[in-house]
Amino acid sequence: MPGFESFGDLERKEVQDVLDSGVLMRYGFDAMRNGHYKAQSLEQELQKTLEVNHAQLVTNGTAAVSVALALAGVGAGDEVIMPCFTFVASFEAIMMLGAIPVLVDIDDTLTLDPEAVKQAITDKTKAIMPVHMCGSMANLEALKTIANQYNLKLVEDACQAIGGTYKGQYLGTYGDLGCFSFDFVKTITSGEGGAVITNNPEYAKHADYFTDHGHDHIGNDRGAESHPVLGYNFRLSELHAAVGLAQVRRLKDFVAIQKKNYTILREALSAIPEVTFRTVPEGGEESYAFLSFFLPDLDIARKVSASFKNSGVDACFHYYDNNWHYVRKWDHLKDLKTLYPFSKEVKDGMSYLKNKSFEKSDHYIGRNLSCLIKLSWTEAETKKRAELMVEAIKTSL
Repeated sequence: MPGFESFGDLERKEVQDVLDSGVLMRYGFDAMRNGHYKAQSLEQELQKTLEVNHAQLVTNGTAAVSVALALAGVGAGDEVIMPCFTFVASFEAIMMLGAIPVLVDIDDTLTLDPEAVKQAITDKTKAIMPVHMCGSMANLEALKTIANQYNLKLVEDACQAIGGTYKGQYLGTYGDLGCFSFDFVKTITSGEGGAVITNNPEYAKHADYFTDHGHDHIGNDRGAESHPVLGYNFRLSELHAAVGLAQVRRLKDFVAIQKKNYTILREALSAIPEVTFRTVPEGGEESYAFLSFFLPDLDIARKVSASFKNSGVDACFHYYDNNWHYVRKWDHLKDLKTLYPFSKEVKDGMSYLKNKSFEKSDHYIGRNLSCLIKLSWTEAETKKRAELMVEAIKTSL
């Protein structure tokens, strides 16, 4: 998801504007700015690009998830259903609110299994949080039906899938709230950063308060602003926003490049009968950030993963053996290794993980490889990479 591969004059111009003004903070100092408000401009650009009514910038994707869940009313002792295949930030963001992450199985979309979600709902469940891993989406229609049936909020973690769509809507806009990350290895980057998006004006108003110490942002005297609610500091700097502003204007170009390179690789691997591809729900289109496919079994997947590395095929991940993205290696979560005491509710609520197994997810993650799609590859380099991948797979079968 490397937006960092393509910095140019657009990014330099936006950053230089900030340095010329001397104002690196998004709020205040109006007389010095010369009309330059990069964070506000990036929020407006996100709204236009993603066809959503409201966007609120935050410091990173983890903050985006915590803020979105807080807006949805998630708090102490509440349960949030999430997939067991994601980045560790997903459960960190839930636990930061004093809530309990309820991990459930994935299906062949590599995202939340709707049937597993249904089985996990209790009277403490407050939200369902699909995570659109590796550029593609969960079955959002099925999840929305479940959410509506049980009066739950649907919060999309689309941090890895900006630019993807589902039934004509951009990912992140289908649920009640959506979350994005703009860190250094996302499709578009601001170095660090993130955003919460929504079509709900009440959520938008509260997001504006909550991310800046509860400030109401009324008037032009920051010291005189009131505080309608308690808040925290999740402000993004003008420097970060400047880079993101230039990048979001290039999002469609980035996705088009990814699609081209993805298609070359997928067509080559499609000639191997033993290779199957992740399911994309009907009506969905990936962001093409990754090519994710399945091999016949765990042993072969491990052999292919090793062969890729030996052949110089980089950035292909076998998440079954990965410490960051799959429940199998999350001992720090299972053992609740924390620097500060958790509440009794969280301790009791998390005890299920000690003995819970995820056989269905093991079946998919064990056989899956997800390969990053880079922007910088030439067509010739992509075709050569496809040849190396095909050879590595064939010799491992």
